[in-house]
Amino acid sequence: MANLVEIRDLKVEAKTDSGRIVEIIRGVSFDVAEGEIVALIGESGSGKTTIALTLMGHARPGCRISGGSVMLDGKDMASLPERKRAGIRGTDVAYVPQSAAAAFNPAQTIMEQVIEITRIHGLIPPEQARIRAVELFKALSLPNPETIGARYPHQVSGGQLQRLSAAMALIGDPKLVIFDEPTTALDVTTQIEVLRAFKSVMRAGRISGVYVSHDLAVVAQIADRIVVLKGGEIQEIGKTEQILSSPQHPYTKQLLGAFKPEARAQVFVEPQQTNAILQVQNLVAGYGPIQADGTPMIQALRSVSVEVERGRNLGIIGESGCGKSTLARTIAGIIPAASGRVTFDGQTLAPAAKARTRDQLRELQIVFQYADTALNPAKSVGDILGRPLTFYHGMAGEKREKRIDELLEMVRLPKGLKNRRPSELSGGQKQRVNFARALAAEPKLILCDEVTSALDTVVAAAVIDLLKELQRELSLSYIFISHDLSVVEAICDDVAVMYAGEKIEQLPPSAMGNGASHPYSQLLFSSVPKLDPTWLDRLEQDPALVRAYSGR
Repeated sequence: MANLVEIRDLKVEAKTDSGRIVEIIRGVSFDVAEGEIVALIGESGSGKTTIALTLMGHARPGCRISGGSVMLDGKDMASLPERKRAGIRGTDVAYVPQSAAAAFNPAQTIMEQVIEITRIHGLIPPEQARIRAVELFKALSLPNPETIGARYPHQVSGGQLQRLSAAMALIGDPKLVIFDEPTTALDVTTQIEVLRAFKSVMRAGRISGVYVSHDLAVVAQIADRIVVLKGGEIQEIGKTEQILSSPQHPYTKQLLGAFKPEARAQVFVEPQQTNAILQVQNLVAGYGPIQADGTPMIQALRSVSVEVERGRNLGIIGESGCGKSTLARTIAGIIPAASGRVTFDGQTLAPAAKARTRDQLRELQIVFQYADTALNPAKSVGDILGRPLTFYHGMAGEKREKRIDELLEMVRLPKGLKNRRPSELSGGQKQRVNFARALAAEPKLILCDEVTSALDTVVAAAVIDLLKELQRELSLSYIFISHDLSVVEAICDDVAVMYAGEKIEQLPPSAMGNGASHPYSQLLFSSVPKLDPTWLDRLEQDPALVRAYSGR
């Protein structure tokens, strides 16, 4: 089988904040055969995305390809003139980003954006492009494929938007598709649907792929071979089965065992501290006009009640669109509740954040799922962290700068990053800045919406340890929304399962395996990807699960 991609002795340099030039990719070499999918895995900063971007002849700001060759179908992307590289992007090679939400223009319809590349390169007439787009929507198992293109990005779920970004990449019939962490922010059931769709379309078209990920269980389902990276160097290359069953390099072994966090230990607190920090009673919220009965036309939450005790954590799990994030935003006052009550630290909160006191805003913080859209791209990290320090605590000058350094250290980031903007950070670094901004307010309760989804397994484990440590030191409580059930098990005392805007079950983390009573909970827990390359194929052959997925 011929090679479509041949990377030889690739080197990439970057300029540090002090002006020093450092080599961040150090002599990397590997191939991708026609129709093969190769995964690049490693912790944050290992060079995964940097290497993947060189396949498009692109280097991030402050970086440059300093040596080696990147051959794509006989053309060296490292040395081609920019005009010729621009002609190849979207046709021979396409890119599916980590954050589909940041990749779409909110002011244009989905169809306009999906077919845009065909117009730019003059590939096919507009009407034919629309027909091809609908075919891709069907192949990617999107609902209402004939009409979904008429919607705007905010009118579809995260999982649907991720598949639509794949359609945008595939419509130019590329030979190679680069997937940059495309399922990290998705819940487990949606993740399976997206993986199945990606795998089916790639195999059917014999399209080659480079799949960037920190999630070995996901990689196991889609990759033929795995390249293990650390510090800009290859540690190990092998077939997926070999890497998973008999890894040779110590770092690969560390990755395989890195994120199997121990379940949260029982927290012993004084009796007077066991009262609830947060009580949510019969919360109803949604979108659209208010109807005669006082409820919104589209109900995202239907009489949801939850409670969080001081120093304890509640996990909220469920598929995309079930109301998890809406619940967090309604508690935070971003989406005003139509009815119901939110009581925080003994005070009933106003439905809208703008009607709450500054102390109420400070003590109840939210960390958003998509750091790409949560952080102001025009501001430096120091400005982003400094704003809540000034707003809530009146800090300025040297005192504020010292606290910014402390916050960066708390989330395991170097102080030098405070002069950078979000576009100069990795996905994991942006999410940690996102979390540091919440900590700057010194809250009592943090609503964590997928805060570890963009982190590699090693860093995610460190963040979970950090959250536990901060909880002990600061008497914090968390509501932890996540699709990663191992994370929920590691940090939460109770788990609420949501489906179609309702809380259908609440159970201890220890019952997430075989102790669930509701059929949907059982489906959710059975959907967690396994470190087994045959798992997804076997899942598709299970009649009970196929019926469950098709009936949702």
